[in-house]
Amino acid sequence: MDFEASKEKFIQTWGVLGGSWGINRTMAQIHALLLVSHVALSAEDIMEQLQISRGNANQNIRDLIDWGLVFREFKTGERKEFFTAEKDIWAVAKQIVKERRKREIEPVRKILSELKNTKTNKESDAQKHFVKMIGNIEDVVGKMDNSVEKLIKLDESAIVGTLFKIFK
Repeated sequence: MDFEASKEKFIQTWGVLGGSWGINRTMAQIHALLLVSHVALSAEDIMEQLQISRGNANQNIRDLIDWGLVFREFKTGERKEFFTAEKDIWAVAKQIVKERRKREIEPVRKILSELKNTKTNKESDAQKHFVKMIGNIEDVVGKMDNSVEKLIKLDESAIVGTLFKIFK
């Protein structure tokens, strides 16, 4: 497979994988393109290479910046903005985990905490069961959240060491 075909396959595959970590296909494709680009790209470069509209490119670039995966770069003498992706894949993975935690786990924990404190004047067996199950779910989600928090704080060598211990 030649370079251009390999690059295209990577961008398409990363786009599909993006859905697994909570972003849309185009956003993941832009991220992939910036990951494999050895130079910063302008929005026009991205639009041309991915055959997407200006609005689609701009919105997804903004979202990638919000996720902390892409950064603006300014070049002397250029009026355009250029963009580059974080190239450290461990940093990318940790940033994705942080964002997913913020967007998915934290809101669920808040709601479960509210639901666990459900009170009524007359508690039935159904209400007691409900509160107990919410408490159990909250406990599991809390443990997952604590594990994710510890994972985020680990450096690359510690992560690899931990994974080897887990899969031993």
